[in-house]
Amino acid sequence: MAIGTQLAWDDTVLPFQLDVSGIRGRVARLDGVLDQVLKQHDYPPVIEALVAETALLTALIGQTIKLRWKLSLQVRGKGAARLIATDYYGPQAEGEPARIRAYASYDADRLDHAASPFGQIGEGYFAVMLDQGEGMVPYQGFTPIAGDSLSACAETYFAQSEQIPTRFSLAYGRSVEPGRSERWRAGGLMLQHMPQTGGVAAEAGSGEGGLLTHADILSGVASEDWTRANLLLDTVEEIEMIGPSVAPTDLLVRLFHEEGPRVFDPQPVRFGCSCSADKVRNTMSIYSQKDIAKMTTDNGVVTADCQFCSAHYELDPATLGFEAKNGG
Repeated sequence: MAIGTQLAWDDTVLPFQLDVSGIRGRVARLDGVLDQVLKQHDYPPVIEALVAETALLTALIGQTIKLRWKLSLQVRGKGAARLIATDYYGPQAEGEPARIRAYASYDADRLDHAASPFGQIGEGYFAVMLDQGEGMVPYQGFTPIAGDSLSACAETYFAQSEQIPTRFSLAYGRSVEPGRSERWRAGGLMLQHMPQTGGVAAEAGSGEGGLLTHADILSGVASEDWTRANLLLDTVEEIEMIGPSVAPTDLLVRLFHEEGPRVFDPQPVRFGCSCSADKVRNTMSIYSQKDIAKMTTDNGVVTADCQFCSAHYELDPATLGFEAKNGG
């Protein structure tokens, strides 16, 4: 495979279906996107790993949302990693790329660099939020931080909130390739057993402790199909997911050739932020001129920095606050 063909799969999400079982999935590769997300801040390695995992989950989950919708993941914890936040913006039109951004808030003094990245979170919750646009009530779903990874939290969320058996297999880390500087790469697969109308999922009870398990949601042939697909996914190697030497299409054939894999159009993903001076003004429209005066620097401006892309804004205080907005 030529290097150009290899790199063509970077920063894409490839949806697919296993026709034998009806199981759907996605393969994601993040290279330049992840590098741009992380270079906005000087994060320590354990925080970079958390941001990489969350960004990869966001790309895999976000591929299903409609045009112009926004999907957000938030991880909030009481440990050293206080917040990991990501946004996925659906394409503005068919054929256009989706956009993703991410940032982290953490207590540097409490980081345990010998512990796993997931161990930096502590007690907390994993949240999924969906914004369908103006006039629509945003959806929010939560699940406690549990298990041994953020992907395990995402699997629990889908089982509990959506009653959809879901499996993630992720890989991420720094990569050095010939002719390229060291950079972060990430790749992963997502499988979902979609519910059938009037099927077991609609009548599922709760497992032990009130938590739904895949056994509660699936039975019979569906359960056998799901188990078989997961056993096949267990054979995947990290280097196959991260690439770029193995194309996602070749990986699907290697893993699921007997399951009849069928791919759909890949979704390109780019780094992108939605911040703007107008949005900063709108955010500050709840404040009075007296409040704005307290925020004004000695140079006579109000400054604001975007947490996602580090964009710096300097605004005229006369244009800020509800009095300015109302023309008062």
